[in-house]
Amino acid sequence: MSTVAAGHGSKKAKLKITREDLLGTERRWRRFGEPTPAGGSLNEDGTPDYGLFGPGSVVWEVLLHPATVVFLNAAQGAVQTKSYNPINAGLRDRDPVMRKAREGTLNMLDVFDRLSRNSGMHAPMWLGDSKTARLMAKHLHNIHKKVAGDVIDVSRPELGGYAASEPRDAMWAALTEMHPMLRIYETFAFRDGKLPHRLSPEQRDQFIAETGAYLRLVGAPEEDIPTTMAELGALYEKYADLFEASETVNNMPDTGQDWVKLATQTVLKNFHVSHLRALVPYLLQTALIELPVTGALPSRTRRSMGLSPRKDKAAVLAAKLFLPVAWLMQQGPYERYILRRMWGPDSTRLLQSARRLHEETLARRAVGRLVGKATGTAAPVA
Repeated sequence: MSTVAAGHGSKKAKLKITREDLLGTERRWRRFGEPTPAGGSLNEDGTPDYGLFGPGSVVWEVLLHPATVVFLNAAQGAVQTKSYNPINAGLRDRDPVMRKAREGTLNMLDVFDRLSRNSGMHAPMWLGDSKTARLMAKHLHNIHKKVAGDVIDVSRPELGGYAASEPRDAMWAALTEMHPMLRIYETFAFRDGKLPHRLSPEQRDQFIAETGAYLRLVGAPEEDIPTTMAELGALYEKYADLFEASETVNNMPDTGQDWVKLATQTVLKNFHVSHLRALVPYLLQTALIELPVTGALPSRTRRSMGLSPRKDKAAVLAAKLFLPVAWLMQQGPYERYILRRMWGPDSTRLLQSARRLHEETLARRAVGRLVGKATGTAAPVA
């Protein structure tokens, strides 16, 4: 494969990106052999091991919808790079993408590869059995031990440092996946023959309560784990200083350079026409849908992203105007396109298995309710 010199002499940057490079194999996402799907193993008492959430849960109802599959990367990325400052600082100082940017070797495949591992490496924790979830959580915890630093924001030293594997930042890494997941589902998921709409207050609280299993898996402080939307709101208030909009959080402490600008400049310097193979799906998951996805996020989050009042209103309006496009993007052909590139083969199989289990469970519940109405009793549902 052709390469071109870049950066410090001996360093090389990939020149040509092939379709095989873009799609990758299971190795891009897999770490401990093929993951076991939820329900694919048994607990000690002989019952199916459904992992963290399982069929019939509100989390699975939200996560398994095609709209979530298609838009989660964009929502998670927007919150984690533009709202929660410790995660942004970790990306700035410790991410392999930035190491390559500093060396001058970063290219579009590196950036695409980094984005594609977001959901694909988390799906085993959400959709696998308990062992699969624990193994991936342990792997990510070990990787994140290296993501620590003394400075979150050079202009606000009072914020202190960050540590991705420690309880506070591990908790918010999980919550900035799960809360955006709920919001994009409510904003873009066409379901029940209706336009996208919010879950009931009880269902929203249940979603947050179920998320607690994931927070415990990643090591969140027990006293902070929310069980309702109100408690989640209070948690945002408790850590409000870490979400405050900043014009300097992107600046690398040692050089003062803006890490996003440096990464962009390096990718452009190493660009080749074949890199369009990676650029197009990357843009479809980021810049091209950024405004409507931002409009789907909570107003508190939009403020922390530094949006002006005018752009904030534009984002909310964009989310509404985007609905026809959102409907098209959550249909089968486009969902499969995103699944293969952004979630990977293992996660696709996990998702398909979980959807079958979830649909079967909901069908049994519906039958149970009908039986209960007919007999005047509350029929138990597995």
